[in-house]
Amino acid sequence: MSLEAELGKIVSDLILNHKTELDKDIRPWGGYITLWEDKNFKVKILFVLPKKRLSLQRHKHRKEKWFIVEGEAIITKGKAKFSMKEGNSLIIEKEELHRIENKSQDKILKIVEIWMGDILDEKDIERFEDDFGRV
Repeated sequence: MSLEAELGKIVSDLILNHKTELDKDIRPWGGYITLWEDKNFKVKILFVLPKKRLSLQRHKHRKEKWFIVEGEAIITKGKAKFSMKEGNSLIIEKEELHRIENKSQDKILKIVEIWMGDILDEKDIERFEDDFGRV
């Protein structure tokens, strides 16, 4: 069994067998499930609904690594804007401006997101643009 298949099985087992223990949050763009949290890292699965995008934002206390696991993302990273597909990954550094968009008309975008830093808090977000009035 490949490493990707093993990881997929672990994630599926976590969701199916421990769903009441997982931290779940619904947002106007979709939502996320927190799979694991430790002192210096947090692992989430983001679900971005079709035609939705997260706010243009940055963080002071953490960097993030994103793995596209299903769908196609339009990424804003600093001044660059580009597409990423299943199997692609990237790192967002502390203080780096970023955004995730799902341009699909009918498919949910799924991303594994890993936070790394000394403060891992949802409040560590500075929004610059937001489709849902949360600036």
